Amino acid sequence: MAQAALPALVEALRRLPGVGVKSASRMAYHLLEHDRAGALALSRALGEAVERVRHCAECHTFTEAEICATCLDPARDASRLCVVESPADQAAIERTQAYQGRYFVLMGRLSPLDGVGPRDIGLAELLARAQDAAVEEVIVATSFTAEGEATAHAIGELMRARGKRVTRLARGVPVGSEIEYVDLGTIAHALADRR
Repeated sequence: MAQAALPALVEALRRLPGVGVKSASRMAYHLLEHDRAGALALSRALGEAVERVRHCAECHTFTEAEICATCLDPARDASRLCVVESPADQAAIERTQAYQGRYFVLMGRLSPLDGVGPRDIGLAELLARAQDAAVEEVIVATSFTAEGEATAHAIGELMRARGKRVTRLARGVPVGSEIEYVDLGTIAHALADRR
């Protein structure tokens, strides 16, 4: 039997990060009581995004085209490849306007305890992307969590074994933080002072 509409909406909203039962219920009731037009707009936008947004064939970020605008931009520095965990991390770095190179988005990070291994985050695709002769430096911009550090270490080892120069964001980013939530000045300084 199908779940009733209101509990199904609450359960769907709970899928968002940081949203529990109370918050999901509050959002559902607000949309249904006060903003039905907003609820319909949200529904349409979400459906359209799920239909049209896919991964860039080169860097794996989100795009509606085969290759994203960043990868197609001839003004970007092809000698530098910044590796991030998510499109949100890439967007945070882009907002700093401190980096003009290319990207590779892992879509995750190593987490053996959660069953996330090298194949799950596309390390093979990263290696293929980094083998481009134009790439001289691989900048590892994973989060400073235990999983992010493990991912950074694995990437560093793989890249150094293939003769690539590897740098890591400077420690200006607080330990235990998620890059997408760090202030822009800190991210900009961490990029400038990478090692």
